[in-house]
Amino acid sequence: MSLDWIYYAISWILLRWHSLWDFIGVPEGRFLGSNWSWVLAIVFLVVTVRVILFPVFVKQIKSQRAMQALQPKVKELQEKHKGDRETLQKEMMELYKTEKANPLMGCLPMFLQIPVFLGLFHVLRRLNPDNQGKTLYGWTVEQFESATHASLFTAPLAGKFGSTAEELTALQANGTTVKIIAGILVLIMMSTTYLTSRQMILKTGWAEDPQQKMIQRLMLYGIPLSLLVSGALFPIGVIIYWVTNNLFTLGQQQWVLRKFPPPPMAKKPGSAPARPSGPPVKKPAGGAAPKSPVQPGRSGGLFGKKPQPEPQTPVVDTKALAPKPGAKPVNPKKGARPASKPKG
Repeated sequence: MSLDWIYYAISWILLRWHSLWDFIGVPEGRFLGSNWSWVLAIVFLVVTVRVILFPVFVKQIKSQRAMQALQPKVKELQEKHKGDRETLQKEMMELYKTEKANPLMGCLPMFLQIPVFLGLFHVLRRLNPDNQGKTLYGWTVEQFESATHASLFTAPLAGKFGSTAEELTALQANGTTVKIIAGILVLIMMSTTYLTSRQMILKTGWAEDPQQKMIQRLMLYGIPLSLLVSGALFPIGVIIYWVTNNLFTLGQQQWVLRKFPPPPMAKKPGSAPARPSGPPVKKPAGGAAPKSPVQPGRSGGLFGKKPQPEPQTPVVDTKALAPKPGAKPVNPKKGARPASKPKG
């Protein structure tokens, strides 16, 4: 009874969206084996919830950025208190408190969506023609009957992969069709759940804190695998909600991660190798140096023969002038004689 307020809230949002699509002109009957007014009502229930939780999602991103910025300090504490878990935990709690970082904030949006998920699960599970409480949670008999027969590609929204023969008979559904549609949706649900976690981890990086890393691994692998079993118990309408929520999350995360990119601390490992080569300005000078050896090689070949005045400029004449006091000055003249020989 304590969760009745959630059931009323979910029902109210769901019925308002259904009424809106009906007012706009989305046909109440089936098109391609689907009652799109009810399918779209579930899809836009997700949109409503995500818009409400958007500020919390932004806080989640900021908290994760703060946790990343603290990783160097966390590493120092781990090295300092290696082997002393109790002291390490106390020091880390003090660090988080001082820096106003909350490790649990990363999971808050998911925790806040759990009541919504449970509420929708309960409401859709009640969609059975034999149910006597048709007007519960603000529904009218007409709305209840319409939702009970709503389907996606001929598979009832209230049906599930593990529906019994009695349940399928009450819903007037084909068991094979329900299993195929539900099975495909469960696989899509698992894949999109994995992709949402992977997208966040790739953008923010793996946490250094063992507890945070364990949570990341749980979200990346544990939750998608658990859906392989639990997905068989979810009504098709609930799986539509989950898949839509994951797709919305992928787009929202992409936007938020661009708006609030990871701090430079997280980029250092990638940029550090580029910086050591950059800061030494001598290396860019060296980069110019390799150009100069190529140029001098080319210029030496081109200009080395022409600038013969340089071998003449070496103080060869002065060296020849130095031996002039002796009879040896004739030797430099011999160097000049080859020039005089053609004259003779």
